[in-house]
Amino acid sequence: MEQTLVILKPGTVQRGLIGEVITRLERKGLRITAMKMAMLDDEILRQHYAHLVDRPFFPWLLASMKAAPVVLMCVEGKDAVDVVHKMAGATNGRKAEFGTIRGDYSLSGQENIIHTSDSVENARIELDRFFVASDYCCYEPVLTPFIYAPDEK
Repeated sequence: MEQTLVILKPGTVQRGLIGEVITRLERKGLRITAMKMAMLDDEILRQHYAHLVDRPFFPWLLASMKAAPVVLMCVEGKDAVDVVHKMAGATNGRKAEFGTIRGDYSLSGQENIIHTSDSVENARIELDRFFVASDYCCYEPVLTPFIYAPDEK
């Protein structure tokens, strides 16, 4: 099964939306195989957002991502990267479709609730940045036969 990184941002933690987002992921049939809460520092944020370091809003992004803990998750499922990215919705919460995580819980392009990996390659890089092998708990949920057909596993 494919794996992807999900980061529930500080605003999600502060607003008490962690359970809401996890519920959506699990009800879709995805499973969480690693999860932890952490305070991110400049070094890891500069690695994670290296493509944004030269943007004028980057100092604000750093401050925002360090304002409170984040929840880091490895989410697993068939086509997980694409599925989770679609569930998150457009980056700007004001433009995200209702029914998506950002469309339902965000009014901002930057305070936008959730980060999701945008490709399989980036998912692996991002997961390796935040998790080590011993962080993962791989298991087969008893409901898997009701989520996937035998040829989809």
